[in-house]
Amino acid sequence: MKKEPSPVPILVVDDDPIAAETLCYALSQFGYSSVIALNGMEALEHIRTGNYRIVISDVEMPEMNGIDLCREIRRRGSCGYTYVILLTGRSDTASVVAGLDAGADDYIAKPFSPREMQMRIRAGERILLLESRDLMIFALAKLADSRDHDTGSHLDRIREFSRLLTLELSTWPEYQALIDGIYIQSIYETSPLHDIGKVGIPDRILLKPGKLTEAEFAIMTQHAKIGGDTLQAVADAHPEAVFLRMAHEIAMTHHERWDGTGYPNGLAGEEIPLCGRIVAIADVYDALTSHRVYKPAFDHQKAVNIIREGAGSHFDPNLVRAFLKLESKFQEVKATMNDAPENEDSEFMPRNRYEHTSVTSLQLSQPV
Repeated sequence: MKKEPSPVPILVVDDDPIAAETLCYALSQFGYSSVIALNGMEALEHIRTGNYRIVISDVEMPEMNGIDLCREIRRRGSCGYTYVILLTGRSDTASVVAGLDAGADDYIAKPFSPREMQMRIRAGERILLLESRDLMIFALAKLADSRDHDTGSHLDRIREFSRLLTLELSTWPEYQALIDGIYIQSIYETSPLHDIGKVGIPDRILLKPGKLTEAEFAIMTQHAKIGGDTLQAVADAHPEAVFLRMAHEIAMTHHERWDGTGYPNGLAGEEIPLCGRIVAIADVYDALTSHRVYKPAFDHQKAVNIIREGAGSHFDPNLVRAFLKLESKFQEVKATMNDAPENEDSEFMPRNRYEHTSVTSLQLSQPV
């Protein structure tokens, strides 16, 4: 059975029309549509349209060879990632290294097997799918955060803080059975979805400038369950999308507390999934060190002290230990991804509508 046509046609680049047509025919046998460019400049014009995400280019071409073309594709870097496969009649190591150094993703020596070419293209499709998935996740997260006046940098910081904590924990013996490279990448990709449930909270509550009533606050806390349930439904419908299981756990549990006083389910200790415990610290640190309408940003040391005091009540004590080892890296991330002061809000840090009068109660007393 032939493969269904690729959603994005493949761009074949070769100054030899016969060789290019031969390759296009081979691709068609596997269901791929393709377009020919006879030189590097023509190829760049095609790529500029955004319609070609996979490029197969001969190396030996006049004027702009395949390696130079690859280098120019990477320099321009527009229209999403372009997966580049170089074809060459030379198989020496120096040629391979030069191509990879220019940014090529794969290298095939002539004469090639059509079946091998098909497998290389499939590998490229998987890479592009991962990139598209990451972009989709981040777009959904930004949609949710845009309703509460958070910025894109907030999401970038959350994912980087989460990655740093997870990477540190991966070196601890008690976590090595759980945390591997896939886990680290998954939490980096899915942590921005932590507050996606905000899309289900009415604007009159989400954006209310005054104090929330008890009934309104109860509705506000439902964003964790809304987000978790939504992602769980999608995960059930698409069991092949394993990353959605972690996204569900993060959205549902990042407001739970180690002592069981969090929401929405009052989970305690290790009942809370590790990814939820990790994102809880990332989210709180970012809230404490960010400008809010009712307060200036707390300095780094004040935020560190607050998180340290929350060990065993608000946070997993082990994760606080990991955070304290990494606090300087958190400070660096905050400095490099900082925002200009804006009217931002956070569930952890109360707005002026919440009833808090002291610094201690402001930070940790109410499950928000």
